[in-house]
Amino acid sequence: MWLRMCALGAVGGTGLAVVSGAADWGTAHRVLAALALPPLAAVVVAAWISRRRLLPASLVSLCAFVVAAALTAPGIHLAVAAVAFAAAVVVLAQTLRAPVATGTARDYVTLTKPRIMSLLLLTGGAGVFVGAGGVPSAATFALTLLGLALACGGASALNHYLDRDIDQLMGSRTASRPVASGRMAPELALEFGLALSAISFVLLAALVNVAAAHLALAGNLFYVLVYTRWLKRSTPQNIVIGGAAGAVPPLVGYAGATGNLGWGALAMFAIVFLWTPPHFWALALMIKEHYARASVPMLPVVRGEADTARAIVRYTFVLVAATLVPVAFGLFGLVYGGAALALGAVFVWYAIALRRTLARPAAVRLFHYSLLYLALLFVAMAVDPVLA
Repeated sequence: MWLRMCALGAVGGTGLAVVSGAADWGTAHRVLAALALPPLAAVVVAAWISRRRLLPASLVSLCAFVVAAALTAPGIHLAVAAVAFAAAVVVLAQTLRAPVATGTARDYVTLTKPRIMSLLLLTGGAGVFVGAGGVPSAATFALTLLGLALACGGASALNHYLDRDIDQLMGSRTASRPVASGRMAPELALEFGLALSAISFVLLAALVNVAAAHLALAGNLFYVLVYTRWLKRSTPQNIVIGGAAGAVPPLVGYAGATGNLGWGALAMFAIVFLWTPPHFWALALMIKEHYARASVPMLPVVRGEADTARAIVRYTFVLVAATLVPVAFGLFGLVYGGAALALGAVFVWYAIALRRTLARPAAVRLFHYSLLYLALLFVAMAVDPVLA
């Protein structure tokens, strides 16, 4: 009980210190920061003596707090203090449960879904270039992508936590994930996801701008609460609506460069939003039996392969048309326009081939090409203002 009270005091103290620092409360901030140190130190001592599993997070919290006090640059000071707060939250959560399986460093990397994150970061990076109207500053680019990576990783970890039941039913690939396999306790994935999400918001707000921070948080919440928790298990239109979450990274990138949103940002959002259904429906055709086993109402499970293939063709035509609209309105130039036309023609070809055959190899080709398509299209967006 006493250790939990100390941990609660550490969370309250570091949280108030972060808030008062962000609001520039002057003397009050220094007083609140001083009050946070005793419970932080007490938790570290208790962890060292009898609760070693609390030691890593409590040491991170205390050390980060001390380092933050020594730094004077406002943005960096606030960001490091936020790390101390996030670690204190983890310590508090750890005091509320019994010892559990912790997993390995590789498991934590797996929680962030690095392969999916790489495409999200590419679209976000293109958003920075489009927002800057050319090559952005190295600091803006790096900090925006770092904050976005933390947000994406946090959302993915929370997805592992929420989907642990169906992951066990959808084949060896998902059943071997850290939480679903039992290598890592669900609570740890939850804490990890919350910590990454919290650090992402503070980092973007302090070192980039508030607009980028709010957009990253909104995308995180939409993916976790609206798509994963609700839509995915309740409607065959899950990925149509849920695609909005995957379309947020270019908005974050654009806002990171400008502090606001413009027509270019909305065009990028619309393109990813329209790309998501044919991309995921191709995957759903590949592993339809897995979704059926887990009772996830993906379109091929509910309406069959033929209807899904027809929907893919319809969405592909709309997507390709949408990629050309920004050129007509002068948002993007001929470099992007040529790439959009050529890449889109191949996408349509693969979609029609799938509609004709309904064969699994055709779905595999379309799925893998859709990844390459989006990557090359957004590279063209980033390069277009540089070459203009």
